[in-house]
Amino acid sequence: QIGDIIVQPGPHDDNRVSQNQLGKLVRSHLGHAGDCAIATIEGRQFKTNILDLNVTPEQLGIPELGDILIKSGRTTNVTYGRVTRIDVLSRINYGEGVGDKEIGGFELSIERTRKPRNGEISQGGDSGAVWLFTDKSGKAINVLGGLHFGGESDGNPDEFALACYPKSVFEKLEITLKTLPPSDTSDPITPNDNNTRIGFDSNFLSKKIPFPKLKTEISSDAFSVNGSNIINYVHFSLILNKKRRLATIVGWNIDGSKFLSLSRKGIKFKFDSRIPENFQMGEEIYSSNRLDRGHIARRADLVWGTQSEAKQANIDSFHFTNIAPQMDNFNQSGAGGIWGRLEDAVFQEVDVENLRISVFGGSVFNNNDKTYRGAKIPKEFFKIIVYIEQGRLKVKAFLLSQNINQIEILDLDPFKVYQLSISEVSDRTKIDFPRELIDADTFVVPQAISEVETERKYLSTIEEIVW
Repeated sequence: QIGDIIVQPGPHDDNRVSQNQLGKLVRSHLGHAGDCAIATIEGRQFKTNILDLNVTPEQLGIPELGDILIKSGRTTNVTYGRVTRIDVLSRINYGEGVGDKEIGGFELSIERTRKPRNGEISQGGDSGAVWLFTDKSGKAINVLGGLHFGGESDGNPDEFALACYPKSVFEKLEITLKTLPPSDTSDPITPNDNNTRIGFDSNFLSKKIPFPKLKTEISSDAFSVNGSNIINYVHFSLILNKKRRLATIVGWNIDGSKFLSLSRKGIKFKFDSRIPENFQMGEEIYSSNRLDRGHIARRADLVWGTQSEAKQANIDSFHFTNIAPQMDNFNQSGAGGIWGRLEDAVFQEVDVENLRISVFGGSVFNNNDKTYRGAKIPKEFFKIIVYIEQGRLKVKAFLLSQNINQIEILDLDPFKVYQLSISEVSDRTKIDFPRELIDADTFVVPQAISEVETERKYLSTIEEIVW
């Protein structure tokens, strides 16, 4: 059970349980991703290198047929295995109250050129051992290929081992191999910063605007920090989708009377150390192609307030959680670069109360989004601008897409910007927007928009927006 004491060595090796406490069980999973758990380490020293292999895992790998891996098991010691089957489901009976469970993973057979001493590559006690990839000489390298799960049943003449995919286990347990150091001179984010960083301010305008919530059907996809799925930074907050590794929604406040001019020079894009890296889309998506690291909450929108406040907001904006892969002409998309100028246009066209606006934006996740380098690339983005004019709350919603009918956005045709209703954005994103925004929305949806053959008129200039 969560909170149970974990000991190491286990009672089978050393029955002095009271002296061998390691920590407490904090998370576990039993299912297709694996049979796995994670515990704290409290009051104990540890080494990161694998016993007898003298290698510290630093990367997660995905085994393919024919790959040779090596492990150091508690019972079988150092053994080699060759991947002979992938995407295997093993059905195991876990007894009363649990019953049969299917555990996913891959199979390894004895590597004939490096046979184990006693002919076994899996025995009781080996579970949890790390399978590492090997180089051409057979030495272990720092790429983690699997976590040992079990082996053949009694009476089976074939000797083999079963291992779980590390990426699946790490996602379920919400862990990562390492925490990156800060990439600049700013104060590093710590777990407690979700409470100390103010983030999106619901009381920023003279009328309260609660942060939107996820609909039940996607709520389990959100990553949580200290029990909340809202992750705070300076002047903005977001909800992160663990499966898509991108923000479902970002909310930010803009004070047009307090803008500061700060350089972005020397600030690097970086992972948020509060969140496992495998839940964030990093540099692997952006190299050697036309995809840019596009800010959801614009850097320029966040750089306001006191000098120290603006400086930290400037730095916070470069976390990968606030970034989405966007074609290199994204912010110049549409005639006159409408998408990149929406916030500026509000100040130019409207007598905004106290020069303050709030904005929500994010990616629209579609099942048919193009898969590239193992990740789905959104082809639509939304933005909702909230402001007060003459005491009246107003809201305007926009969608950036190749067109309203879901044509591939990674083609090289021009992007288009459309004006939508809040309800339409909610239907596309599965986000529940607060009643305050729905009531303030005056956009009239064209009657024929539900007809696939009818394309809504897109915005060709800022002047076409009815503020």
